[in-house]
Amino acid sequence: MAKRRMGLRHIEAFRAVNVTGSMTEAARRLHTSQPQISRLVVQLEEIVGFPLYQRNGSRLVLTIEGERFAQDVEQSFSGLASLEVAASRIRAFSQSRLNVAAMPRLAGGMLARAVARFQNDFPEVIVAIHSGDAASVHSWISSGQCAMGIAMVYGQAKHVVVKPVTRVECVAIMPEGHPLAQRAMLEPADFDGEPFISFPVGSDLRNQLDDIFAAAAVTPVVVAEASLGASVCALVSAGLGLSIINPLAAAEESFSAGLVTRPFQPSIGVDIVLMFSEKEAPTRLLDVFSDYMSAMIREEIGSEVI
Repeated sequence: MAKRRMGLRHIEAFRAVNVTGSMTEAARRLHTSQPQISRLVVQLEEIVGFPLYQRNGSRLVLTIEGERFAQDVEQSFSGLASLEVAASRIRAFSQSRLNVAAMPRLAGGMLARAVARFQNDFPEVIVAIHSGDAASVHSWISSGQCAMGIAMVYGQAKHVVVKPVTRVECVAIMPEGHPLAQRAMLEPADFDGEPFISFPVGSDLRNQLDDIFAAAAVTPVVVAEASLGASVCALVSAGLGLSIINPLAAAEESFSAGLVTRPFQPSIGVDIVLMFSEKEAPTRLLDVFSDYMSAMIREEIGSEVI
């Protein structure tokens, strides 16, 4: 017959009896019966090969060997407690740092609010926000300088892992009082010969706009270029011309900058995505923060989830 082996239940019963001074109280603490506690203690004595208690009626007194064994048990439980603390710190991402990149419009808005919500639940995590134009964000992610980014993408993003969150459509913007503001929707022909604020040559949005205007045989007059939506809005507000931009920038600038927005056809979709470096394996921290960021984007934009 195989010899019985010491198990955690034996040790828990022994320790509970020592802490409470009673098998009945030990049973209550461990949510079991007094006979079960007594049985586990007897089994433990058989396993260790020496009596743990001197029994005097219902009174239990540790033997010398029992006291020595109890000391070792407490040391073991102290080690377990340390492991529980360590696990708790790991679970809370203690002393972790997360580098996140985003364009200014997203960094100062949805990203900042997502970070605040995240750090309310995980206060020991340091989230470092890096803000720049689309090219900078892509570079920081693809190089591994940042583990994650939030971006507005007009085409295919290369050399990064992309997780689409939602999609919106670009809108036309113009100064208040512009004749085209009376139109419910604008199309390429409305921009023929008009002063136009565009995005830099070679950018995805610029390429799409150039293709759309070329297909419609119209030629806007490009009078300025800017890579950030806020700069485009400022130039339009100053009366330099019209433009077509993402609706987030348009919505935030339309009131303060005196701009009018109108839908534009054919539609130009903008994917709001989370970007991840191909050089870093996914981590639980990234997964959890991604959930917070995705929820914030969908909560604030409320557009079609893709």
